[in-house]
Amino acid sequence: MSDLEMVKKVLRAVLQSNKNGVSLSRLQAEYRSLTGDFIPHKQMGYPTMEAFLRTVPSVVRMEHSRMGEVLCFATVCKETAHIAQLVARQRSSKRAGRFQLVNCQMRVKPVTPFMLNAKPRTSLRQPDHVGRGGKAVTHLPAMGGRLGGIGDHRQVSTWDTLPGGRVSVSPQVRSPNTQANKSPVSCERPDKRLTLPSRFQKEVHAHLSRNSQQSIAVSNQKENIIAGQLRPHAQSAYNAQVVQSRLKEVLKKYSNGFWVSKLPQLYRELYKQDLPADALRELEHWSHICTVEKPCSGNPSERLLYPCKALPLPLPLARPKPRPPSLVSAPLLPTPAFPPPALKPPATSLAPDVRQKVTELLGKYASGLWAHALPKLFQDAYKAKFPEHVLGNLALLADICTVEYPMPDNTRKAILYAHAAEAPTPPPPPRGQEEAGRRLGSQAVPPLVIPKEEYPSVLVVEAGSTNSVVLRYIGEGYSQAQEALEDEMREFYTQDGSRKALLSPATGQLAAVRAEEEEEVLRAQVCEVTADKVKVYYVDHGFSEVIGKSKLLELHQKFFRLPFQAARCKLAGLEPFCQEAAVLKRFESLACGRILLAEVLERDETPLLVLYDTSQDDDVNINAACLKALQNHTLGNALQATSTYTNVSVTNVCSDGTIFCQLPSAGQTKLSDILEKTEAYFLSQVTSEFLVSRPFCGKCCLARYKGKWSRVEITNLHGSRVLDIQFVDLGVPASVEVIELREVPPLYLRELTAIPPQAIKCCLADLSVSVGSWTPDAVLWLRDAVLNSTDCIMKVARLDEAKGLVHIYLFTSRGARDPQRSVNLQMADADLWKHQSDVFLSSRAPPRAPPSPPSPAPAPAPPWRDLYKLVVLMGEMILFYNRMEGQPVGVEKNHVYAAKVDNNWHRVLVKGVLTNGLVSVYELDYGKHELVSCTQLRPLINEFRQLPFQGITAQLAGVKPRQWSEEASIVFRNHVEKKPLVAQVESVQEAAQAWDRKVAVYLVDTSQEDNDVWVHDIMTEFADEQSKAS
Repeated sequence: MSDLEMVKKVLRAVLQSNKNGVSLSRLQAEYRSLTGDFIPHKQMGYPTMEAFLRTVPSVVRMEHSRMGEVLCFATVCKETAHIAQLVARQRSSKRAGRFQLVNCQMRVKPVTPFMLNAKPRTSLRQPDHVGRGGKAVTHLPAMGGRLGGIGDHRQVSTWDTLPGGRVSVSPQVRSPNTQANKSPVSCERPDKRLTLPSRFQKEVHAHLSRNSQQSIAVSNQKENIIAGQLRPHAQSAYNAQVVQSRLKEVLKKYSNGFWVSKLPQLYRELYKQDLPADALRELEHWSHICTVEKPCSGNPSERLLYPCKALPLPLPLARPKPRPPSLVSAPLLPTPAFPPPALKPPATSLAPDVRQKVTELLGKYASGLWAHALPKLFQDAYKAKFPEHVLGNLALLADICTVEYPMPDNTRKAILYAHAAEAPTPPPPPRGQEEAGRRLGSQAVPPLVIPKEEYPSVLVVEAGSTNSVVLRYIGEGYSQAQEALEDEMREFYTQDGSRKALLSPATGQLAAVRAEEEEEVLRAQVCEVTADKVKVYYVDHGFSEVIGKSKLLELHQKFFRLPFQAARCKLAGLEPFCQEAAVLKRFESLACGRILLAEVLERDETPLLVLYDTSQDDDVNINAACLKALQNHTLGNALQATSTYTNVSVTNVCSDGTIFCQLPSAGQTKLSDILEKTEAYFLSQVTSEFLVSRPFCGKCCLARYKGKWSRVEITNLHGSRVLDIQFVDLGVPASVEVIELREVPPLYLRELTAIPPQAIKCCLADLSVSVGSWTPDAVLWLRDAVLNSTDCIMKVARLDEAKGLVHIYLFTSRGARDPQRSVNLQMADADLWKHQSDVFLSSRAPPRAPPSPPSPAPAPAPPWRDLYKLVVLMGEMILFYNRMEGQPVGVEKNHVYAAKVDNNWHRVLVKGVLTNGLVSVYELDYGKHELVSCTQLRPLINEFRQLPFQGITAQLAGVKPRQWSEEASIVFRNHVEKKPLVAQVESVQEAAQAWDRKVAVYLVDTSQEDNDVWVHDIMTEFADEQSKAS
């Protein structure tokens, strides 16, 4: 029996034993439980499991469940009909149509490493008394008991992380009481399995289970710490003059400003009275007392209060944008004091039309715009010269934007931020809706809230349009809550007294519906009512069905508590083609019934998403794949094996040995013609509507290459201002600022979308060295030989469609198809491939001492106040180093360089050199050790050395030095990694070099409203309980 026949036989046995079918995501597990092996679909030549199953219809029948999931059933034939009948009579413990398994193997899409998914509290508390066991702690008076408590902050997000700011540490902060009376933990681990304390078992086991499923754990992405809110006070008459005089005293004490939400507390502690609520509402009108600033937030309580200063300028001074409190006290990282340059009084006023146009440009870039980029952007958009005197006196723009200087050594580099617009007040519901609600009774169902994660998992149900895709969110509070609700409904409606038929259904009414299997009871909304039939929409599953009236039951009030789980979204980049049949067909094959990862771009009522399939080896951008369905392949190059092509242009030679070529084609001619028309169209338009304001991975737009507009695709984002692109018709990668991109004009969008990419990805055939293992000498030799040549000849050896790679023999014009003169043979015979042996040059430095036991777990602790400066710096490094040609660098140990690690440029210290060209480096801003090629190192220029290195080697104070167990390390990491914490410095160990300094700190988590969590208390308690348990 062949392998295929054996697989089909076992597969049929698996499916026949499940009368309700097996979900596609569970099929491999069911098959393995029976045979001990997975279905070898790749060995049989099929890229996916679904592709293989569709080739064996005699064994498998695939259907979509009500929830949109793909279910597999055994195909019934004469030989197996009696088995199917026996199985059908069995009572199943599983409920048909229910989603049973969530894909836990799904990777989290990696985000930019220097972007934190957290929002610091408005004030990070510094308590004076250590609470044990989660007890509340007593706080010091606000005058001296808060570390950075009266500071300002900016909201931090994955797309625009710009924290930073001032902090003052009061000398009245007392050190916490350390628990010195606890018994130490033995450094030796027992041979028997360790029994964990019950309090910590859940988080340790959860951590270990996550790590067993994922090779790289991305943790703590849901840390969104809620800012303090304004306490309501009763309205009453008050003496405004007294309150104003007291407010002056408070502002004099806190001249750097503070949050309005903290004013009532300060007022109460200073004057033993509550601040009148009317005074809070009138603060903005007391311009002679204070200045109220609204940062970029829709929360009215998030306002900043500054003392009013007598200014000689007719316009207010531009003040740096608010930033969050620092996590480490100022003496640790002495940022050079650098006040922003004094803004000169405006000699002339700014013209109203210029002011309006600048406001429009700034509105396009919510993450800020470099001031030096304003003239060119203004010229491109409005075909007019920008007034040069404005850059020398940014006070002229102070009423329409905020000015910030992120680089302390460069006064010419300022970032302009548009002032936040007032959030519009939502209109009241129409009167008709209110009356309908009263007619249908109390059916208040809370709205569905979009998950806080930037990349939630979703189950795609169906799509009649890419502007209205039906999906369900997966996870706690969503799919899990829905399953619990339906379990409760099934149990509730099995009771005789609870089955009340809905005798007079009305359109829009909520009801409970018994499913065909008589086991499921689902929530539904009545859409249409006829004589004996009713069309209902299942509000948790996202599809409609016509059923008999007898299946309708009254929905009990307690089942209104969960929001409807079926949600609708829009797919970014597909808006102009939302109804195209080819796009919808491609989307159905790639997404419907699958669990995908969703990137949330806009959190509106109908959110804007980018979907990713991360179940395969390579992530698939669903939006980009659907857009490719519109391509007209007759405008591309249909390559065939053994065919020869002339007039080939080599547009790029990559460092891994791949080559991009262009061939003459109808698409190339049409593309050139459309791009010329686009150039003329841009010159004739006076508007800013073509500026790209919302970039995302997979987006297609235009950028200039050698002075001409070319098609590009965004491949990676570094924050919200700097991004990586690929010129799709040249195969050339680049890093640019978002201001350099333009939207494709709607007039030419459909034509440009239909033309396939004109760059063909190739590699040289019959070389002993595979792609990715090329030496720098080989890459340079090939570039000198063929790059930018337009008259090459190539012969196709074979096509690798799975990798999208063409193996070719390449000839220059001088080679003229002579096999002995092919570029392939010349490179094979040249001495270009020698790698030296892998030996660590330990003789260059004294042997390293063995690492001392952690006491405990030293970890880099970057201060929050300078993180936004680091983001700006790394963006500038990406633009600078990605645009310069790679030049050999003499690498020396213990010297500082710039190194490219995972598409980002970092400031690194060289720790060691390998003779095979690899270098061991230490990231000075993040405290990570990496191994990179010496070709990825560049000299760190002085401009990028001004910001102090942000990584500090820190040690947790308040615990006894001991060897930590693996479980203790897990608990520690769960409580500190990627969280905004308060650090109280216990001691500083100075050193000659900044990266050799060490600090001992107490770490405090102040994310809870009324309780501060001291991390050293947790670790001491864990060690004590662990000792008792062992």
